[in-house]
Parts: sequence; structure tokens; C-alpha cells
Amino acid sequence: MTLPKTKTLLIAVAALAVTAAPAAAQSVVSTPSKKTLYRNGPSGRYLMDGTWLRKLSGVQSGPQRETGTSGWTKVTVPNAWNAGDNSDASFAGGVGWYRKDFRFPSNSANLSWVVRFESVNYRSKAWLNGKPIGTNRGAYLPFEFRLPKGLIKRGKVNHLVIRVDSRRLPTDFPPAGLSATGVPTGGWWNYGGLLREVYLRRINDIDFNTVVVQPNLPCATCAATIRYRVTVRNFGAKARRVTVRARFGTKGVDLGTKSVGPRRFATYTKSVRIGNPRLWSPDRPTLYNAPLTASSGGRTLQRYTLRTGIRSIKVVGGRLFLNGRPLNFRGVALHEDNKVKGFAIDNADRDQQLAWVKELGATMIRSHYPLHPYTQERADELGIMQWSEVPVYSVRAKYLKQKLVRQLAARELESDIEANGNHPSVIVWSIGNELSARPGPVQGDYIARAAKAAKALDPTRPVGYAVAGYPSVGCQPRYGPLDVIGINDYFGWYPGPGGQIADRSLLSDYLDQVRACYPNKAIVVSEFGAEANRDGPVEEKGTFAFQQDFVNFHLGTYAQKPWLSGAIYFALQEFRVRPNWDGNNPRPNPPIHEKGLVTFDGVRKPAFFDAQRIYRGTVQIGPAPAS
Repeated sequence: MTLPKTKTLLIAVAALAVTAAPAAAQSVVSTPSKKTLYRNGPSGRYLMDGTWLRKLSGVQSGPQRETGTSGWTKVTVPNAWNAGDNSDASFAGGVGWYRKDFRFPSNSANLSWVVRFESVNYRSKAWLNGKPIGTNRGAYLPFEFRLPKGLIKRGKVNHLVIRVDSRRLPTDFPPAGLSATGVPTGGWWNYGGLLREVYLRRINDIDFNTVVVQPNLPCATCAATIRYRVTVRNFGAKARRVTVRARFGTKGVDLGTKSVGPRRFATYTKSVRIGNPRLWSPDRPTLYNAPLTASSGGRTLQRYTLRTGIRSIKVVGGRLFLNGRPLNFRGVALHEDNKVKGFAIDNADRDQQLAWVKELGATMIRSHYPLHPYTQERADELGIMQWSEVPVYSVRAKYLKQKLVRQLAARELESDIEANGNHPSVIVWSIGNELSARPGPVQGDYIARAAKAAKALDPTRPVGYAVAGYPSVGCQPRYGPLDVIGINDYFGWYPGPGGQIADRSLLSDYLDQVRACYPNKAIVVSEFGAEANRDGPVEEKGTFAFQQDFVNFHLGTYAQKPWLSGAIYFALQEFRVRPNWDGNNPRPNPPIHEKGLVTFDGVRKPAFFDAQRIYRGTVQIGPAPAS
């Protein structure tokens, strides 16, 4: 999947001085490398690696003065400028500037170029050689800026400058706010910077704008129908007749030829039948090579690499079924965080997390935001399912009342689907996490809007949402548009409003209550967990023994619910949350979230092995029903 065309929003914000200026750094000029950190996507990608320059600053006079060396320090990208700084000011965010001095890999005047940012937190504005090229709002999803040919210095040094403002607003995803005691809140740690890598993309007139390859599998033994929806863009100054061809495994697919006007788009659609398909599942994650080409005048102008799979995921009779087999998965939540690098982790870190997932015996991962493309490709290859969620977390109703906020939240979901919809490992699109536990008409409008948007883009997957599990909430008719209800279960850990979840013995009855409320929806425990950072007695919260007992009790309760479609422990590894975080641990270690089964230093806690024993002993994917 290429770039989701996320609507951009420029919000003018005065810069904030966050640190003293570093010592001057000498400019380092490089040419981007012809490589990528993940496989799927268009040809012509160049990693903007090597040395970047960074400045944390007060009020700037503009990018025209950002070509000198004064005040800049050398960094590599990805980069989180406040990694390791656990202060309130660090969490609240600030303004940083990044600069890349580079030469283009080719000096051909016929080529067009695009710069692609995989994730920037949170508001950004970029310039090339002193001239603005675009703005963006949001994190965790990619965006691109076209580089006007008139701004490119061919054969000379070019200066790419991007201003990053990490200060969140109450209407952002996740939102910023203050606690009753004035402490900044906002979900998880607010890392500022270019948090994932940056690419330069070469375009020879024709570019793949979106590539959607969706399998429809009516039954486990049926032929599959592969639906293509491919949009190309002509960057050139004259119309071209463009032919798009694809291959799915060994089957050739001709999507047709269309005339594409200068600087215009054209969409190609096609459905093809695949007989006797080899299906993707956690126990056999079969993938098909499905490359595409765009050609004109007998020349191939653009290639697109894709590996994808065939599988069906449906809700039938209140249960999730994968390829006609009932699911009872066991999983873990992930956060992209590292003790030293913060959010700016690399593929080695991602491989380590996924190795722990496999070691644990988990078949599902969940994050509060779309994960890095490499993680998602490896999930495809390793047979790890994904609950793919957008960071629409704890947005207050008074802000959700704003129609624009609801529209932007729904657009966030659409962008996730456009960017990541070709991954067979994604089995649920989640519209958010822990909005009001009693949704009123405003939240109901968002749920309906988001579910409709998801179904329009991808009718092959169910739509879910994770809610805080409280018995007093009762049945909520505004969850009607959803297919999957995720329950965040902290019975016996947090007290909850009025102490209603303090007693863990009430968990079983509560789950039965949820089942009665939503008999035709799949029910998943989307979170459960307990903090642990020390030895001590089993009855004392915060001890390893308490966490072990918590894991055993909750997983034992879930095993008694044959209608449950799965459960996800929160989280696999420790990560930073916010200043003064205690997580209901009597002896906390702020800002670290210590519910992880693995410490921030990479040490498995005793509860890891309890979860491993139970996960491996659970039939997570049942047999197909007898025909």
C-alpha cells in the first residue's frame, strides 16, 4: 500500500524553548541510499539515511536561515529528541527542527521526486531549499510531499528542513490534557521528532497512488476472488496511455489500459478468481507474491512489490472465525518504545519484540496505533494476527462534539486501512480505545461514521472498538454498528468507579453480562494486566507473585467462556506512559508502565512463563466445522 492521502492541517503555534542550543555541527552532505527498511511498496525508494542535523529551538525566523551550521547537532533518523528525558516539560512537548543536506540520486530533469515521512509527531511543516512544500498533522501513519521541479538543485546540495511541533491539543489523537492535579496526560509518552525513517521517492511520470488487493473467500474450501483497486497518478506534463498489470502467485492479471491526463489520476479495478487457494493462518502463514507494474509506450515506469495472503475473517453467531475456524486467540499489546531510543526503534528492536511474541505462544498483537510497516510484514510472515487500532483514545465528549474532530478521527481510520489493508495478518479494524463508557449521541455518531467508512473501504474485515469494562455501564445500543467488542478487563487491579471492579470474583458474571448484551457480536478481552516490579507476597499489588496470580486467575476465567473470541495481555514489554504514572502500584517507578511481561531492560518476568504455559496449552484456532 502506498501513501494514504491524509488531509493535512496547518496549525500555527508559537515555538517553545525546550533546551539550550547544542554546539555547532558541520554540515554532512550525502546521497540517499537505494534501500528500504520494509519490502512492500513502489520502486524508486531511497532511504534518507546518514547524518541529519537537529535543533531544538525558540522562535525561528524561517527556513531561509537554516542552511548554516550554528546551533545544529548531528543525529540519525529515526530520532526522538526527548528519549530518556522523563520530565513534565519533555512530555508536554516542544518544537524541533531537522535538516538533511543531500544530493539527488539522479540529475535527470525528466524525473519527479517525492519525500515520504513514515511517522512524525505531531505537526510538521517542510521546506526544500527555503521554499515551503507541505504541512501535516498526526503521527503513526505515513505522508508525502511532492518536491516541485523548480525547487530542485540538480547536481548540487539541497536542503530539506522540517519543523516538528510535538505539543498536543485536546482534539488530537491521542489528546493532551491535564489531570486534576495539573499533571500532563495524554495516553503514552509524547516523543517528539522524526520517529520513523524518511525516504526520497523517484517517479518517472507514473506513480502508484493506492494499491488495494482484497481477497474474498466465501468458505474455507471455496475459490477466492481477489479484488483489485489500483490508482495511478501522472506526474508528467502530457497525457499517457498507462497499462497496469499484476501477478498473483503464478496467475497473470491485466488490469487494463487507460489514458491518464497530465497531473491527473486514473483508477483500475479488476476481480480475478483463484481456485484451490492456499490460505493464510497462524499455523500456516502462506503468502503470495503479488507484484504490479505500470507501463507506457512499451516501457515499465513503476513497479510495486507486494506479498499478501488469502483468508477470510468473519463474525458468525457472535464469534470470530478465521477461514471457517473459530478463534480463541491469546495475544499481547505492543508499544514502540526503547529505554535509550524512545519511540525511534529499529528493525532489530522490532524483531526482538516479535521473537518474544512467538516464544510466548501468542497469535495476536495489538497496539494503540498502527505499527511500523516492517512489524506488519513480519506479522504476515510469522503468522501473527493483528488488531489494528487508530489512536482515538480518551477524547473527551466536549471535543468529540466538534464535527471536524469526528471527521478527522474517521479519516485516521481510513488512512490506516489505505496504508495497511493489504496485510493478511490484520483481522480487525479498531476505531479507538476507551472513549466514554456510556456513549451518547456524539460518540454514537463517531462510531457509526467510522464503521461506515471502514466497511466502504474494506468490507472483508470486521470493525471493533475497545471499551473500559464496568458492570454498571449495562448494554449500549450505540455499539450497534460494530462487529467486535473489546473489553478492557482490570478486575482485581484498578478499583474502577465506585469500586465496582475491585473484586476480581465479579469478573465471570460481568463477562456473561457482556455476552448477554451483545449476543451477535464477537467479544474479545482487549486488555488485562497488573503491574509488577519487585519480589514480595502474592497478596501485595506490584509484586511478581501478584502478577503471576493475576495472569493465572484471569486466563482461567476466560477459559470458562467458550463463546470468547480471544484475550490480549497488556502489555508485552514495559514502556513509558507519563510523569507521575503509578498504574495503581503502591510502589511505582514513574513514568514506566510496568504491567509488561518483559522489563524495559529485556528481562522476562515470572508471569511471562505462566502466560506462556497457558497460551501454549490453549487451542487458539479451532477446527473447521464438519460439512
